[in-house]
Amino acid sequence: MKVEKVAILGAGNGGITAAADLKSRGFEVRLYELPQFGRNLDQIKKENGILFKSKNGSRKVIPDMVTTCIEDAVKGADVVLLVIPSFAVEAFAKVSAPVIEEEQPILITSSSALGSLRFVNTAREMGIHKKFKIGETNTLPYGTRAFPEKAEVELAWMVTHIYFAAYPAKNTNELLKPFRQLYEYIFPVSNIWEVTLRNGNPEIHPGPVLLNAGRIDYSKGEFYLYKEGMTEHTVNLVYAVSAERKKLAEAFGFEVDDPKVSRQKRGSIPQGSEPLDVLLRNSEVLSNIKGPICVDNRYLTEDIPMGLVLMSSLGKTLGIPTPAADAIITLGSIILKQNFMDEGITLEKLGIGGLSPNDLNQIVA
Repeated sequence: MKVEKVAILGAGNGGITAAADLKSRGFEVRLYELPQFGRNLDQIKKENGILFKSKNGSRKVIPDMVTTCIEDAVKGADVVLLVIPSFAVEAFAKVSAPVIEEEQPILITSSSALGSLRFVNTAREMGIHKKFKIGETNTLPYGTRAFPEKAEVELAWMVTHIYFAAYPAKNTNELLKPFRQLYEYIFPVSNIWEVTLRNGNPEIHPGPVLLNAGRIDYSKGEFYLYKEGMTEHTVNLVYAVSAERKKLAEAFGFEVDDPKVSRQKRGSIPQGSEPLDVLLRNSEVLSNIKGPICVDNRYLTEDIPMGLVLMSSLGKTLGIPTPAADAIITLGSIILKQNFMDEGITLEKLGIGGLSPNDLNQIVA
């Protein structure tokens, strides 16, 4: 199947970037946002396009459709992309599952947190039992910042190594064909457990943000996490979470890259033997990204409940301690006065608590 028409669901940072990128590469693009967040589309409509800034210069890109009508966005699309935060999977499933057809491939390109399993579960709770062709990546394909209020995108880099699996895993090779027409650097892995445990955001974001909370408050928006907040000491916490993630992966029978190797593969830090903190600070793309501008941000409110809580829950089920992840969950909950452990994803909430790694693998096979 040749992919020509792409429905992009979600008009946040990633979705607006995907719309600008894919349209600039010749695809027909429909950009959709939930009606309650339709303001993200207002300036794009007013400007009749998106100013797309990248290393290749600036150009105005005009999506073929900008809408809050899910039926218009999805009808006839060759591929449906959910370019959304991990915590928004259920909300988008509720509006899109009734209108997406079984033959339309669905790709979730958020920071992976069993998104495709949760999408299907939500549809089933609604009484929808379609055999969706769905899969997910471990990360957003872009290093980017979008500004809906200005209808602008600043693309720092395209990720050069993305892991993917379908749910169920038996559909992975079939779905690679259409998805690689959009993103050539997609590589298959065993299943969505491996994709989720290859999501590096929960190890790189929450810990260093918490350790820099005072600096972020004091800076009043003038803070650069990778340039200022990554030091020889703060990355110790990154490696501690990574070690726990690697042990969880080993219980499933696969290996995951350490923080340095994974980011070198993705193209966000330079090759070299220098320590991770040095490479992060010297990264041409990461060091220039401002933020977070406040402590109450998605590096905590997404990556803790969608990432670290899931890791902690998996650790409890498998008998693998996760003290670093648990400490960050506790501190983040205290600082933001939220109970992330109660709010986050757990195996029990997904109805798969208490199972062995083999049983968990079979569920997504």
